[in-house]
This record gives sequence, structure tokens and C-alpha cells, in this order.
Amino acid sequence: MTMHLVHLALAITITTTTMAFHILPSNRKVMLRRSLDNSNKFITGKRNNYRTKNAAHDASCLFSTKAPIESDNETIQEEEIATSDETSTNNARTRKHQKKNKHQNNTTITYPPPPDSSTFPSWSYTPRPFFEFEILHQSTKSSARVGRIHTPHGTIDTPGYVAVATNAALKGVDIRDADTVGQQLIFCNTYHLLLQPGTEVVEGAGGLHKFMNRKNGPLITDSGGFQVFSLAYGSVHEELSTGGELKKRGGDKKGSLHVTGGKGGKPPVKVTEEGAIFRSYRDGKSFLLTPESTVQAQKSFGADIIIPLDELPPYHIDRNVLINSVERTHRWEARSLKEHLKDVKEQAMYCVIHGGLDRELRKKSVDYLTSLPFDGYAIGGSLGKNSKELLELLEWMMPMLNEEKDGVNRRNKPRHLLGIADEPSILGAVTRGIDTLDSCYPTRLSRHGTLLSREGKIHIKSGKYSRQYGIPIDPECACSTCQQYDRSYMWHLFKAKEPVFMTLATIHNLAYMNDLMAQQRQLILENKI
Repeated sequence: MTMHLVHLALAITITTTTMAFHILPSNRKVMLRRSLDNSNKFITGKRNNYRTKNAAHDASCLFSTKAPIESDNETIQEEEIATSDETSTNNARTRKHQKKNKHQNNTTITYPPPPDSSTFPSWSYTPRPFFEFEILHQSTKSSARVGRIHTPHGTIDTPGYVAVATNAALKGVDIRDADTVGQQLIFCNTYHLLLQPGTEVVEGAGGLHKFMNRKNGPLITDSGGFQVFSLAYGSVHEELSTGGELKKRGGDKKGSLHVTGGKGGKPPVKVTEEGAIFRSYRDGKSFLLTPESTVQAQKSFGADIIIPLDELPPYHIDRNVLINSVERTHRWEARSLKEHLKDVKEQAMYCVIHGGLDRELRKKSVDYLTSLPFDGYAIGGSLGKNSKELLELLEWMMPMLNEEKDGVNRRNKPRHLLGIADEPSILGAVTRGIDTLDSCYPTRLSRHGTLLSREGKIHIKSGKYSRQYGIPIDPECACSTCQQYDRSYMWHLFKAKEPVFMTLATIHNLAYMNDLMAQQRQLILENKI
């Protein structure tokens, strides 16, 4: 009843005031209009106040953040209320002073440098009896080499392709099918396995090898660091095509790694010195992934090769942000390594070399990480916007991994290229000394109807394949798909959306990749590449 009376009184006041409005001086008109607007906002605000407070409380529960900053619109309204140039000037000076103080209060925290090699135990620099890399032949024509990596669960011939089984399963095929076509090393993703089924379930099964029933095939797990990138920016292609814009708008500026722009204003990922706070894509719950916790998870999984936590910056990034990212990655990787050395468990750990396309930072990363007792070198970070930039980077960087420095012969450890396995990049990376490469590219192609062959890519949806009877996908391929089915039948399966198409196509593409790597090894042995 009281609220109705307030509204009635206000309506009478507004009506009366409006009649006199036109005879007022212009400056008084402006002040009166704002007064009426503010009165209306007050009434509306009273109704929404409780809801707004609760919403603000809910938003602050996920992360501890600073007090909200006024929006640009609110600042403009404050400026308009000023009735003189002098007042406006004073307000502007006050805001400028506040902004300056805020900037000074938010200066970057200086962290100590990462620990040097002397802080690691002397025994950690001795060769691992359960993990050995032998170089069988060095090409006389390039930096390409043929080798073998010996692990507790099998041997890996190098150079070799590494298939990606994100959730401990290859998309569309059984692990046995992959084994049949020569797939040796398989890559599993720690972040996804943490969410489902969880470390307890996998550890309860006896580790990933038993859980997947792949007892005689080596496995590698990553740290989950790539998800810091993908949750914020989407795929590498999306980041490149948007010029580094955040996938979820409303966050920090382009080039920042401290993302705050998730659904409903809630961050999909937040990076701190302690680690990365993820928001689950399954149920929205958040959890903290630290260098120590990701190693502990990978200990539970029991893969033959594990990766330390790193921060993957985007291609488009301010150099100062990139410098801070590389330094943080070095601190994280050192923490990961120390956690790993507490209980090695017959697992090898590769470092991840960072620095983007910045050669000074790449060299710094190579020099620091190769001085520590890692068992192999992974090359990560932003590797360029195309194959040309990637190969230019490798051409310059890989000779550093052939050097002997401070008693460490870098040449004697395997090198892995993270997330790259398209054919042009493979051929170029192999001649520059890369030993293994991982990517979901070949299996993703198969799901979308692209089949690999020695004649080039076959886009099977094309009608020109509908009557190619008796012609396998690749006449030189010995996989079960090519031995039993022709292009016409594969065209039909794809057009009919038959699920078996994915299985048959993936078996073939995996076979093609492993045949390609076997061919590269033979060419190296013959010093042809």
C-alpha cells in the first residue's frame, strides 16, 4: 500500500514539474531531467536490490577477485551531472589519479628465478635403466635420424607418428585395430581423464595400460596445460583466425593469459602462479591443476612418458606477456620435475620447450630446460601460423639440440613435436631431427570423410567415387579396409551416414600414417633424406 502511495505522489510531482519544465533555463532543464531519472532509478533499484546482491554474491563465490570497477557508461553519467567545466575537470583529474594508483597497485609481482640444475639430486642425472633412446643411424644428408625408444611397455621406432586417444580411446576404432596397423605410441589426455573417469578409477584398475587393456604398448600422457589455451581461445585455428581474441568475450584484453570471460561472466580458466583453475565442461565445477597435482595424476595413470605442467600462450601475444609466460612455465616445469623425482615409478618425463616464435626466448628455454634431468625434449608453445613458420623455427632451433653443453649431450635424448602431424609438416620436421609427433589430425580427417593416400587426399563424399568399383582407397595400402572394400562402397557408407564408415576410414588413415613413417625411416637409412 505504501509503495502505491509513493508511486502516486511521484506521478503527481512529475506531472506538475513537466508543466513548468519548458519555462526553465536550459541548464536547469538538464539538472531537473537527471533528477527525475535518478528518482525513477531509485524506485526500480529498490525492487531489484535483493536480486542484484544475491547475483553479485554468487559470482564472487568461484574466485576471489577485486571489487568491481565502474563501467564506462556509469563514468559518462557522472561526467554529465557536473554543472560546470571546473567540476568536470576536477572529476577527470580525480579519476586519472585513481587509475594511476590502481595501475601502481597492480604492478607485476616479481617471482624468483626457477631453480638451477644444482638443486636437483645427482642421481637424477644418471641414465634410467627402464628408459633408453638409441640412435641407429644419422642421415648424411640432413638432421634426420633413425632410432628406438625403449620403454617398460614396448619399443617405439623413430621417427614415428603418435596417435591421440584423448579419453584413453581412439575415436571409432578399437586399440587392437591400431596395433594391427603398426601404431606403437598412443597419447592420452590428463585433463579429460581427470574429469572422467577420474584418477581413482584408473588407479584402481591398475593404471591406464590395464584399464585400456594395452599391456604391451607404450603410452604418453600430457599435463592438461593445453586446455588452458583451448578453453580460453578455442582451437589453434580459432585463435589464429580471430587474431588472439578470447573464445568467451567479456574477459581481459587480447594477448592476456589471465582469462575472465566465461559463460555468465564466470572464467573458463584462470592462471595463477600456483597453477590453473579449470571449469569442467561436464558439470561446471572448478578445480585447481598445479604442477604437483598433474604429476600425481599421471603417476596414477602410469603412462611410460609424462609431461610437466606448462602454459601455452597464443600466437598473437604481447612480448612482455610472453616473457612472463615462459618464465612461469620454467618454474612450473621445475616443480613438476621435483614432484616426479620423489617417486619415478619407471616413468620418463619430457620437458616442454617454449618461447613462441621469439628466438631469444626459445634459446633461453632450450638452455634452461636441457640443463635439468629430463629424459626427453618436447617442443611446444606457439609454433607458427602455418607449416612455413613452423619449419623455419625448427630449422633455426633444432641445431641447439645437437649441442653438448655443461656436460649434457642434448643429441642423446628423444625429441617430440607436440600437436603437429599434417603430412607437409611431418616431412619437414623429420629432416630437421624430430623423432616423434602427435596429432588427432589423421583420425579427425577420417571422421569427416577425408582419406589419406599416396595419390593425395580423397574426399570420399564426391560423386566421382560412386562408381569406382574394385579400386581400394590406396592400392598400395595393406590395411584391412583397403583389402576388403573399394571406393564405391566407402562413398556409399559415408553418404548413408553409416557408423561403420568411421571405423573403416580411421583404420586406413592410421595405417597410412604408420606406413608414411616407416617409409621415412627407410629413406633416412639410405641417406636419401
